Amino acid sequence: MATAPVILIVNGPNLNMLGRRQPEVYGRETLADVEALCRAHAAPLGLEVEFRQSNHEGVLVDWIQGARDRCAGIVINAGAYTHTSVALLDALLAAEVPTVEVHLSNIHQREEFRHHSFVSKAARGMICGFGSHGYLLALDALARLIRGNREA
Repeated sequence: MATAPVILIVNGPNLNMLGRRQPEVYGRETLADVEALCRAHAAPLGLEVEFRQSNHEGVLVDWIQGARDRCAGIVINAGAYTHTSVALLDALLAAEVPTVEVHLSNIHQREEFRHHSFVSKAARGMICGFGSHGYLLALDALARLIRGNREA
């Protein structure tokens, strides 16, 4: 039996504080809750999830680069690095796998500096403002893309 396609879900700085940091903005779910939701959602889609979080930009870059030859897609919530990191953009472009950008909050309803995303240049699409459900929508989109449905 063939192995399931692997989706790397990468979470950037401060996402380890979910449920405790600004719950009025980011919700009360923890990152472990989000991971459990993603794993449960991915299985019926025929996907395997590799779920990671780091507060360190270089670690995120290493994980993204490593996805090039072993992952079918990437879901990324780069946190604050979304708005600052050319290094993440370059790593995502070099990975050459379909990428979906996710944000728990609607970044376009927040401070002006959050409206720009370097990650978007490398992403097939962005999902923002739906809390943890955005991760599930991203998995749905990647499942369609992997199956060859280009309209996803």
